[in-house]
Amino acid sequence: MSAKTRSNPLALAVLALIFERPMHPYEMAATLKHRHKHESIKLRYGTLYTVIELLTSRGLIRPKETSRDGKRPERTVYALTPAGRDLLRSWMRDLIAQPAKEFVQFEAALSLLPVLPPDEAVAMLRERVQRLSENLTQMQALAGQLSDMTLGELAEPNQDLPAPLLGQKFPAIFMVESEYRSALLKAEIDFVNDLVRRITEEGWGPVEVWRGMQAHCEQGYQRENESAVRDDADG
Repeated sequence: MSAKTRSNPLALAVLALIFERPMHPYEMAATLKHRHKHESIKLRYGTLYTVIELLTSRGLIRPKETSRDGKRPERTVYALTPAGRDLLRSWMRDLIAQPAKEFVQFEAALSLLPVLPPDEAVAMLRERVQRLSENLTQMQALAGQLSDMTLGELAEPNQDLPAPLLGQKFPAIFMVESEYRSALLKAEIDFVNDLVRRITEEGWGPVEVWRGMQAHCEQGYQRENESAVRDDADG
């Protein structure tokens, strides 16, 4: 499988879903949403069908049967092939064991922070903390709600669970990505709060150098823009 395809989390999710049981594409999408996995894995129906076609062409999944529910269009149920199972396991091992460089947008913005004047940067950082805190509160509320439910209450309508499992509390392992996101949010909130404190209380940057360089660049931009306007007018 190509490196580009292997970097697509949705392809990994499809393999994982039909490792659990054969499914048709609509059920795959519904299951990801029901389990809140779409908050970790970007889900688009058009992309999902493209991924399924690719996995099928590579012999990683196979059409098992077709079904029709009333007047709805015919649906193809897909199953995992041995090659697909092997790829799923090796792909998961690599993702878990080997850290990969991820180009995070906020990190990119921090690398260019002097583009904004210090006062505006501080205001934007404080706004970010407020939004991160709101996200964290919502995530923790959802995690608490799920932890109080049983597997039977959370199972999909067509999910066949062994009877002894139905009354079991929802296992934390199935929402471990939420714990990871919560930890990242807490760490980011702490980092941004400390960055704001250093800028406002300690003059970190140093702030005066930062402010002077930003003003110099802004003045240069204004002169260049005014010159371009005059040239256009003269032309």
